[in-house]
Amino acid sequence: ATWANLGLQDSSSPLMEQLNFFHDHTLLILTMITILVGYIMGMLMFNKLTNRYLLHGQTIEIIWTVLPAIILMFIAFPSLRLLYLMDEINTPSITLKSIGHQWYWSYEYSDFLNLEFDSYMVPTNELETNGFRLLDVDNRVVLPMNNQIRILVTATDVLHSWTVPSLGVKVDATPGRLNQINFLINRPGLFFGQCSEICGANHSFM
Repeated sequence: ATWANLGLQDSSSPLMEQLNFFHDHTLLILTMITILVGYIMGMLMFNKLTNRYLLHGQTIEIIWTVLPAIILMFIAFPSLRLLYLMDEINTPSITLKSIGHQWYWSYEYSDFLNLEFDSYMVPTNELETNGFRLLDVDNRVVLPMNNQIRILVTATDVLHSWTVPSLGVKVDATPGRLNQINFLINRPGLFFGQCSEICGANHSFM
C-alpha cells in the first residue's frame, strides 16, 4: 500500500493478481455500459425526431433483452472461475492456525510442537519512528515464500475476519467453526491486514 492510494493494493499472490485483473475487466464493462446509456439518454433529450419503428417492435425488444444477458455472462464466468479457484485447497507445505479474540489474534504453527503466540497491535505511544500506526504488531507471523500455505481461522468470542488485502485473503473467524483458506506468497515483503468484521469497542485496534 502507498499513501493516499485509492485503488487496490499491489498483489503479492497469484490469486490477488487475478482479482485485480477481474476488477479492471468488470470496470471496463461498466464504463462501456455507462457511456452507451449516457449517450442514448443524451440523444433522447436533445433530439426532436422520433423513429416510429423503435416505439414498438419485436426485434429491438429481443436485442435489449439478449444483449444485457450476454454482457452479464462476460462478468459471471470469470467471477465463478475465481470463486472456485479461491476455494481450491492444494497440498499445503505449512499450516497456520489463527484464533480471533477481543481484540487480538493468537497464532499456532500446527506443524511444530508448542509454537504459539499472541499478536497485539502496538499502541501509538509505544511505536518506533519507522512503525506503522494502527497496523504494526508486537509479534509478527512469518511465512515462507513460494509455498502453499493453509490458514485455519476460528474465534473464541465474537465474529472476527482475518484479512490481508495484498494477498487477496479474507476469512471469517466464527466461534465454534473452523474455516480454512489456501494461498501462495510470490514475493517477499511485510504485509498488513486488519480485522474486517465489526467485533466490539476495539475493532479498529486489531
